[in-house]
Amino acid sequence: MRQRVAITGIGIVSPLGNDIPTFRNRLLEGVSGAGPITVFPPSHLPTRIAAEVDDSTLTERTKDRKVGFAIHAARAAIQDAETMREPLAHHYEAGSSGLSIGIGLELFSMPDMIRHLKGEKPNDGEAMEFVQTPSDICVPRICKEHGLQAPPLISISACSASTDAIGTAFRMIRDERRSWMLAGGTDSMINPMGVGGFCRIQAMTQRNEDPAKASRPFDRDRDGFLLGEGAAILVLEPWNDAIARGARIYAEVAGYGTSFDAHGISEPHPEGDGAALAMQRALKDGDVSPQMISYINAHGTSTPKNDPAEAKAIRRVFGRSTDTIPVSSTKSMIGHLISAAGAMETAATILCARSGFIHPTTNLENPDPECRLNFVRESALQCEVRYFLKNSFAFGGQNSTLVIRNVLE
Repeated sequence: MRQRVAITGIGIVSPLGNDIPTFRNRLLEGVSGAGPITVFPPSHLPTRIAAEVDDSTLTERTKDRKVGFAIHAARAAIQDAETMREPLAHHYEAGSSGLSIGIGLELFSMPDMIRHLKGEKPNDGEAMEFVQTPSDICVPRICKEHGLQAPPLISISACSASTDAIGTAFRMIRDERRSWMLAGGTDSMINPMGVGGFCRIQAMTQRNEDPAKASRPFDRDRDGFLLGEGAAILVLEPWNDAIARGARIYAEVAGYGTSFDAHGISEPHPEGDGAALAMQRALKDGDVSPQMISYINAHGTSTPKNDPAEAKAIRRVFGRSTDTIPVSSTKSMIGHLISAAGAMETAATILCARSGFIHPTTNLENPDPECRLNFVRESALQCEVRYFLKNSFAFGGQNSTLVIRNVLE
């Protein structure tokens, strides 16, 4: 017997705020988190805007921003999942819980790189930060703080990483290999090497004069993605245990599908072959028919090649139903969080749907005729979302999809 898997806690650090009410309300209002880059001087780069996190109120601030983001989001998720009747730690057997997390690329700052190459040794206070490896810092810190003793699972599948992390945790709990898990992702590539690298491959928008209008998923006038940063961590646990300890259940993870088309390093298969296969596998895994899906949260990067490929894949999977299923992209407001994108967008959809709404795709003023989907534009759509699909498609042809069943308030 496969266990049902519930989502009972959500912790977020985002360009739209670091608490659930603020994040949800700004999404529904169509607020943009974009602005000039402030965390380093970007004047020498063609892209000088991003969607940054205000980390002034975080419980943890670190030299490597994504480490602090993850630690804060994990704490918030645990706190959100706790109940007066029975806390997580009291309900489950010690040693049976774990962490599944998507983590971004490891990038030294230039001064640290020079010191490292010279063989300089850091002092005790900066030793861990000097290493600059979140798999050595972020994961052990979270596991130690929350008593997660099972071996951690780390996904490094770029833009699909946190979706894969949630899907992996879902399978571990469903198959009774873990009792409960923290799952999600963290990333921050708003640094000279991150922004410079994406500029080099001409992947990012250059609408520096109007940041709020820069991210334009599925719009005819899009010119690349807006880089974002942040972390989203979810608490996953068996459905029956969540009920037994009196937890609030946000949603149920119903299915997870992946594929690998290896078409190109930085572009999707033009017909969306791998994307369609991931969606089909997720639906089959969850025993959910295409007709049961009431919303699709698209990968929707705002790049010239990804958007039409995803639209073709959706049409292939959903056929005639495509014209009636609402579609939107969270990246229009928060940018592309890379390894944290899928988890953040899953959380965004759950939180908005529990309020009875689907958030809009902002800046979708002139829909691309090659992207013929039923877009939610301009303002939030009042809608009862039962099952939704979350797509994440990454560099190298890595594709991941989740099917989530909302538990409505």
